[in-house]
This record gives sequence, structure tokens and C-alpha cells, in this order.
Amino acid sequence: MSRRRYVARGVPGGYRIWDNKARRWWGDLYELCPDDLLTELNGAADPSRLTTLTKRYRALKR
Repeated sequence: MSRRRYVARGVPGGYRIWDNKARRWWGDLYELCPDDLLTELNGAADPSRLTTLTKRYRALKR
């Protein structure tokens, strides 16, 4: 099994997505673990699906 590029890491206040290749944070701080978003990022990375998932997880923060 290959090493995942994107992983969720617990930080104070929720979760952030870490990009192992670029070695920096990707996206926003999420209160809930964005499992669907991580699966899409590490898989097909369809831009329209990523946009939909990002908007959904941002809405859960409010």
C-alpha cells in the first residue's frame, strides 16, 4: 500500500488536512473529520466533487 498524500490530523478545535508531498496544510480547519473529502483527494480528485465536499464541510462549521 502506498503512502497517502493527504491525511487528517487532529489539531486544537478540530481537524486539518496535511499534504505530505508539499509538506503544508491544505484547506480549512474542520470541526468534524472530513473522511469523504480525504477519500476524494487521495483518489480521483474530481474538481467538481472536491468543491461540493469542501462547501459541505465548511457549512458544518457554522
